[in-house]
Amino acid sequence: MFFMNIPTIFLTSLQLPLRIQIAGRKHTGALTPTINPGDTMEQLPLFRMNIAAFKSKVVTALVILLGSSVCLSENVLIYTKNGTGYVHDNIAASVACLKKICQTNGWAFEVSDDASIFTAEKIKVFDVLVFSNTNNETFDTEEQRKVFQDYIRNGGGFVGIHSACGSERQWPWFWANLGGKFVRHPPLQPFDIKVIDNANPSTQHLPDIWKWEDECYYMNELNPAIHILIAVDLRTIEDSKKDSYPGRIFGDYFPLAWCQEFDGGRQWYTALGHKIEHYSDKNFIQHLAGGIRWAMQKNARSLRAQRGAD
Repeated sequence: MFFMNIPTIFLTSLQLPLRIQIAGRKHTGALTPTINPGDTMEQLPLFRMNIAAFKSKVVTALVILLGSSVCLSENVLIYTKNGTGYVHDNIAASVACLKKICQTNGWAFEVSDDASIFTAEKIKVFDVLVFSNTNNETFDTEEQRKVFQDYIRNGGGFVGIHSACGSERQWPWFWANLGGKFVRHPPLQPFDIKVIDNANPSTQHLPDIWKWEDECYYMNELNPAIHILIAVDLRTIEDSKKDSYPGRIFGDYFPLAWCQEFDGGRQWYTALGHKIEHYSDKNFIQHLAGGIRWAMQKNARSLRAQRGAD
C-alpha cells in the first residue's frame, strides 16, 4: 500500500487525531505515535484515523515536501528569431525585460531564437508564445509553420512585440493571427497615444493621453477582428508620406496595440518598443506584462490540463 512506505518523519509531522488501542487500553486525542527510526506501519500501534483529516494533512504535507513542483505555473516562450534583413538592437534588452516580467509574475519561461523548437511535443508546454522583435522569416520549414498554426488553433496564446508585425511577410494566415502586416514607419519621434480601452490589463495603468517616443508603425491587412487598445494621434506625427498612407483610413488616429481571439487562439500585439530604453520604462513594462497576462488568461488552465493528461 502507498502509505506503508511513507517516511516516519513524514508521519510524525501529521499530528493526526487518533484512537489508539494499546494493551487493551483506549485513548482518544490528538496524539503523535511514538515512532522509532526504521519502524514500519506494521510495527506501529493499531489505530483508527479520522479519514477526512488524514487526507487533508497528507495533501498539505505533500505540497510542503514537493514545493512548487506540485503546482503547474504558466509557461512562456520568448522567441526572437530573425530571418535575413534588418535585426533590431533591442532584442537583448527585450529578453531581459521579459524574463524579469516572468519572474515577477511566477511564470516559467524559455528563451529561443531557434525555429527547431516548433515541434508538437516541444511547443505544447507553453501557455503563450511571445514573438519579441522577430522579423522576416521566423520559421525554417512548412512543418514548423504547421506546428505554430495548430498550437493557435488548439487554444494557444500569442503576443507580438514591435517588429513581429514584419515576420512571415508571405504568409497571410500569420498576418491575420498577429492582426496586421507591417507597411512602413516615419522617422522615430515623440507623439501622442490615445488610450482607446483602459480596461485591458495592458492599458489600465496608462493616462488617457500617453506621451511617447518611438517608431510609429503603419500596417495594412488589418484583421477586422482586432479590438483596438491604443492609437497614435496622427496630428502629432511629422510624416511627409502620411497622406498616401495611412491617409484617412482611421481619421486622425491609427491603431498601435490591440487584442483579439482569432482561429481558436488569443492574440495581443503592440507596435511599440523600438528603443533599448523602452524595456526599462515602467509604463511600457506594465504594458507588456498586461498583454502577456491577457493572452494566457483564457486557455492557460486547459492547456496545462492537456499537458498533464499526455
